[in-house]
Amino acid sequence: MDLQTIWFILIAVLWIGYFILDGFDLGVGMLLPIIGKDDLRRRVMINSIATVWDGNEVWLLVAGGATFAAFPLWYATMFSGYYLALFLVLLGLILRGVAFEYRGKKDSVSWRKRWDAAIVVGSVLPALLFGVAFGNVVGGSPIEPVAGTQPDLAGQLNYTGNLLDLLNPFSLVMGLMTLTVFMAHGAIFLALKTSGEVREASRKAALRIGLVAAVFAVVALLWYQAYSGNVALTLPLALLAAVAWLAALGLTMKGRDGWAFLFSSLTVLLAVTTLFVGLFPNVMVSSIDTAYNLTITNASSQQYTLTVMTVVAVIMTPLVLLYQGWTYWVFRKRISTSMIPPQPEAGRADDRYATTGH
Repeated sequence: MDLQTIWFILIAVLWIGYFILDGFDLGVGMLLPIIGKDDLRRRVMINSIATVWDGNEVWLLVAGGATFAAFPLWYATMFSGYYLALFLVLLGLILRGVAFEYRGKKDSVSWRKRWDAAIVVGSVLPALLFGVAFGNVVGGSPIEPVAGTQPDLAGQLNYTGNLLDLLNPFSLVMGLMTLTVFMAHGAIFLALKTSGEVREASRKAALRIGLVAAVFAVVALLWYQAYSGNVALTLPLALLAAVAWLAALGLTMKGRDGWAFLFSSLTVLLAVTTLFVGLFPNVMVSSIDTAYNLTITNASSQQYTLTVMTVVAVIMTPLVLLYQGWTYWVFRKRISTSMIPPQPEAGRADDRYATTGH
């Protein structure tokens, strides 16, 4: 197996990790107005992800950095072509992070409501637009050679579309799939991480939203088979994802929260794997002509760069995984409304660190 293939797989693993981990905390953010009927419930929800949400986003940063270093033409084409959509994603993530930090800084109901709305918006934008972006990556984007160049020369391919080209029917269905799956995944996580009234409300939300997510997921993954370059592999993977999702909902109904979260995570893993398996050996598909596809060969860095990256990844990845695993273990216990102290006075404490009982 050559280094280009290895790094394609590693980037897929990074996106799987990001969608599983940041997927559930984006889901929790989107569920604030649905499950968080009062400020106490909303504080429980925010505290359930307070110790992990920023660490989960590291997976996105590493995925972007790895793409930039291993496949610079892929990175350049995608970020220039999807510039506005990715800018909105970045805006949402910034807005969400600031809202977590500031909602507890002032003892005011209206103040907290505004920041809660910011958390919802900052969670919806990435959840929707990442699905739209992946829909265009795997389904095809208007990519063609720069005028006067040959299409097989790396660095001479150019994205020629606009924002409306990104909002095609397939990519929108993909976006709705990630949006609803993340919401249900977040509700299943909340059922695992909380107790009492928040847990019960989370289980009900997971079942309702999970059924909607199942519809979008089936439509999106079956539709994707028309674009897949490896249907013999992607169709079974898509069917396995559907089975795992139904198992997650069934286990949620029975109150087996840990197993339900495991199977919802497995669903995300299988769904993202389906997309990358169908994409290989391409990294971006041209909707104009398949001769203009970006592949792991014409979009990659030189061999020396990939070799150095591999050495660094072998050394650092286990350390990062051990640290993040330790974080989840330390903050593994459930929380409930009875564990949340009174709202801190303005300027005294961040709401995120008010949780007791860990």
